[in-house]
Amino acid sequence: MEIQSLASGSSGNCYMVSDEHTAILIEVGIKFSAIQKALNYKTASIDGALISHEHRDHSKSVATAMKYGIDCYMSNGTRNALQIGSHRLHIIKDRREVRIGTMSVFPFNVAHDASEPMGFWIFSGKDRVVYLTDTKYSKPRFPATTHYMIECNYALDILRENTHNGEIAMSHKNRVMNSHMSLDTVKQLFRENDLSKLQEVWLLHLSDGNSDEERFKREVQEIVGVPVYIA
Repeated sequence: MEIQSLASGSSGNCYMVSDEHTAILIEVGIKFSAIQKALNYKTASIDGALISHEHRDHSKSVATAMKYGIDCYMSNGTRNALQIGSHRLHIIKDRREVRIGTMSVFPFNVAHDASEPMGFWIFSGKDRVVYLTDTKYSKPRFPATTHYMIECNYALDILRENTHNGEIAMSHKNRVMNSHMSLDTVKQLFRENDLSKLQEVWLLHLSDGNSDEERFKREVQEIVGVPVYIA
């Protein structure tokens, strides 16, 4: 399984996951022209796009993607929040398998301040990819997963220091803690899951001011024992 990060963070998110036969986008939260450029204008090779929730940094180009012939998959809550419709829009449900080419996708509910947000567990042959972002925590467990694409938004000590120094408001601190995944939560998730088949980890959606890229990579790598990449 090959993972490519086109954009990650509060300004926009877009990733591509592909095997030898199928390529899907996860999120289309940047301009569609930027997606086209990153893919060398070969968007016809994209078999579908998964949208986790309606926030603009994840859904900005949904309408354009469908106009260009890309089938988009999202929860009914996300569809209603975006107020869009198309024959290329497909509704997905919690723990109900959907097939996209050679891939099986199992959506699951997550905890975020959005309308029916979801994460995705993607199967292709022996590969299993977890996509988990914009959530406070994760209830599901993911046995024998080979690839993790997981939010690691902030470190609590950095967030508290920035709040104490007046760099961010208390209300913003509370929203971050109630809707995004911390470094400590990510580390605990890895401690509680089966890592026997793990090949690589991608840390997503790092906060511009409340994270430390080198520290996050080092501390996660100490637990997982496989290559860790920062999207």
